[in-house]
Amino acid sequence: MSATVVYCDSLEVSLDVGPDIVDITDRLASMARRAGIENGTLHASVIGSTGSLTTIEYEPGVVEDLKRAITRLAPQGMEYEHEKAWHDGNGHSHVQAALLGPSLVIPVRKGALALGTWQQVVVINHDNRPRQRSIEVTVIGM
Repeated sequence: MSATVVYCDSLEVSLDVGPDIVDITDRLASMARRAGIENGTLHASVIGSTGSLTTIEYEPGVVEDLKRAITRLAPQGMEYEHEKAWHDGNGHSHVQAALLGPSLVIPVRKGALALGTWQQVVVINHDNRPRQRSIEVTVIGM
């Protein structure tokens, strides 16, 4: 019987003013391989309340469509209670990030991420300024 492996790592991603979307699939796949597991899960979580993770088909049309949809859900310039307290112009950023969520769990099968052909993992900056985002990754399996 094989022992359970727990592999932890992190990655840093530079993002422009939000919504900015960057594909991190290859970096996560590399971490899954380094973990040396055959089957298990990869957990990824972006640190910060104005960042999110999701999966999309990472092609220019879908990326632009997602940016527009995010902006429609919680547009900049509306009245947000956060602004009344902090006056930092990013109330929309917190709402957008909360709607998409900060983390993902991806199955690992036969040592690889179990994603669809047109499915990539992306990190999104929703903030009103460029950000360096940390993503904490834990791979668990055998």
